[in-house]
Amino acid sequence: MTTSLAAALSALELGHLEPRAQDLVGMAPPPSEALDQTVCAIWSDLFATLSNSSLERDIEDLAWNMVNIFHRIAQRKQATVDRLADDIRLLVAEQDGSEVAATDLEDKIDLARKIEESAGAFERMRDTAARHYLRETGRSWIPASGNRISLGVTSAVVDGRAFLRARRDKIRDANIVHGTPVVFAGGRLSFASDADGRSFADHLLTTLNGVRDRVGDMYLVHGGDMKGVDRLAASWAEQNGIQQVRFGLDAKLGERAGFRRNEQMLSLDPRYVIAFQGNGVLERLVIEAKKRGITVVDRRGPLGTPPSAAH
Repeated sequence: MTTSLAAALSALELGHLEPRAQDLVGMAPPPSEALDQTVCAIWSDLFATLSNSSLERDIEDLAWNMVNIFHRIAQRKQATVDRLADDIRLLVAEQDGSEVAATDLEDKIDLARKIEESAGAFERMRDTAARHYLRETGRSWIPASGNRISLGVTSAVVDGRAFLRARRDKIRDANIVHGTPVVFAGGRLSFASDADGRSFADHLLTTLNGVRDRVGDMYLVHGGDMKGVDRLAASWAEQNGIQQVRFGLDAKLGERAGFRRNEQMLSLDPRYVIAFQGNGVLERLVIEAKKRGITVVDRRGPLGTPPSAAH
């Protein structure tokens, strides 16, 4: 049987060329400590070389993409496990009690678990690199699209239904936040001097710490604008081990996107809305929050200026 080059390339692109379970027998990812040490060594050697050179200005962009490499690989592997889970679902439905059918099912589950182990290793390397990124830049690493979650590995099972149930529950739990929502909103601001910028950042962090003192089980809800003050709030949350829910803008909604995001955030019935200076959409968020009886921590004072107002 021959396969055209186009078909082979298509399969590669879609990730359908998967290893066989027998090809992975006896193989396991490196120990977690070794993964952490390797990422640390790569990071320190690379950035020690680039610092104080003409390439230094590219360090942050390179750092973000280093984390993203591990993230993308983990995503692809988890997608492969999702496809295998579909195969397992079919095999479970088609079980006829024969030894061949049972063996096919067990082989598919074993392959799924081995690829899942590999995905977990890359997720760990991503999270380790993300901690370096946060330490070096002071900013939380957030993927360009989707969420950053770690699924790890399901429990060791040989029954198809148990495997599917364990994976379904794990995916559900990884995407569920626990606690009391607190909405954070702020725009893109400019400052007359670095000192003013530092003063604003200190004021923002003091506000967040004060709210956390009142809401010990808080999770932070924000728009994820990594060019605005959301970035500071996201970094604070990651440094303090606080879960985050990010509502990005839906480009298909056009000018309505910001108002739709307001509705989504307020639908969580947050304990507080923390508001720093921003645009008209943010002002509408504050108005609507007050209408619903939600306490607004209003910080829309003159500490920062929207770029459009600076001209």
